[in-house]
Amino acid sequence: MLWIKSLHIVFVASWFAGLFYLPRIFVNLAMVPADSAPERERLLLMARKLLRFTSLIAVPAVGLGVWLWAGFGIGWGPGNGWMHAKLAVVALALGYHHSCGVLLRKFVANHNSHGHVWYRWFNEAPVLILLAAVLLVVVKPF
Repeated sequence: MLWIKSLHIVFVASWFAGLFYLPRIFVNLAMVPADSAPERERLLLMARKLLRFTSLIAVPAVGLGVWLWAGFGIGWGPGNGWMHAKLAVVALALGYHHSCGVLLRKFVANHNSHGHVWYRWFNEAPVLILLAAVLLVVVKPF
């Protein structure tokens, strides 16, 4: 079980590294001048590659988490309300990941409707999501 936990932590950390950086690329994309097509294309290429990598890394992160939960029974039974909250946080992280894909498709189609300040705030969400998940797993408040 400790091997599975260790791998889960590594994949979650890698997944969140992508979720931390991808919106930062969106900040830069939102600031690209209209006449700077090469810069825009370079940032779009970086964002597409990072989203692909992040999506591939999310699969084992979630899969190993499900294995720990369902296979080893972590979070089952009375006194494990923290696991319900953590599963909600994981759903939130997956929703955030999906929204990054939607935003990237809008950038590719040249239909971005947000400014760089909005993306700076959007970029803070994965920090709060990861903080909530870690606190729930370590502290187990309920």
